[in-house]
Amino acid sequence: MDRRYPILCLVALAACSKGEATPSNTTAAGASGAAGAARDSSAGNVAVAPAPAAAPNQAGRIPVLEYHQIVGDKNTLYTRTAASFKADLEEAYKRGYRPISIAQMLDKNFSDVPAGMSPVVFVFDDASPSQFRYVEQNGKLEIDPATAIGIWLDFAKSHPGWKNRGTFCMLNGGAAGHNFFGDNPKYEGQKKEWRFQKVKWLADQGFELCDHTLWHMMLNKYPDAAVQEQIARNQMGIDSAVPGYKVRTIALPYGLWPKNRPLAWHGSWTDPKTGQTHTYNFEAVLEVTGGPARSPYDKEFDAHSIPRIEAIGDDIRKQLIKLDTTKTRFVVGAK
Repeated sequence: MDRRYPILCLVALAACSKGEATPSNTTAAGASGAAGAARDSSAGNVAVAPAPAAAPNQAGRIPVLEYHQIVGDKNTLYTRTAASFKADLEEAYKRGYRPISIAQMLDKNFSDVPAGMSPVVFVFDDASPSQFRYVEQNGKLEIDPATAIGIWLDFAKSHPGWKNRGTFCMLNGGAAGHNFFGDNPKYEGQKKEWRFQKVKWLADQGFELCDHTLWHMMLNKYPDAAVQEQIARNQMGIDSAVPGYKVRTIALPYGLWPKNRPLAWHGSWTDPKTGQTHTYNFEAVLEVTGGPARSPYDKEFDAHSIPRIEAIGDDIRKQLIKLDTTKTRFVVGAK
């Protein structure tokens, strides 16, 4: 059976899924998470029941998971197989985690997470086609079900409460197709004219758009002016796709800080062609490693240095187990 997702259908996700109606207080962006029977999409079995509700713990840690490419048949440092990505989603779901974005974390907005459950943030770096790829079928664009977004949508249909939340840290001028999810047919058949369409679709569906520099610059190796140009021009690219979008988060390429550290979150660049100055002000800076993040309610929480858990080997599962055994995970209280 062809499991690709028609674009028109995705505009109203709830209408594309069988099951319960969308609650009036649920956005179209997250509606698919509340629809459908609770079945494991890969095995056809009933999904594992979520973990029992835990006692509230607003001081607990929040896992921020870091992904790059979803490709191949073996996990490497920067790649995750589709099977492993699906397993990560299932592991988080059965342990009582529900997805939010970094922006929601900054706002202490845990409304998408039921009481007794915990927030988790999925972050996707580098904007590769393996995260979001279109397939042209009979003149229509469809989302490839083998990509991160395709897998996510399929998972949401069979796992109630799994909404379209997460953070995409994108490049606007990256090499080898890392340019808003591919800009040249030789990179997995993607076309330049689809780039802005993909970025806008993500924003419209409830995902967060995040800066990751123009072409993945090692910020510690360049002068202040180059650093600011890289960051500001990438923000400009996001604005071109979604005019007026407020970018609140940046992920450091390779986890490397600029020599002038504050330039990671605040700076400006003046376009020599137009004379116009473009300023950026980010509230959150994502590191590459460091383990689960502190709660935004924790007095030691530093939004300009949020650690992440890389999707390497079995690290995600081990970290989630550790949070359970040490009873140190963030748990949402009654609303």
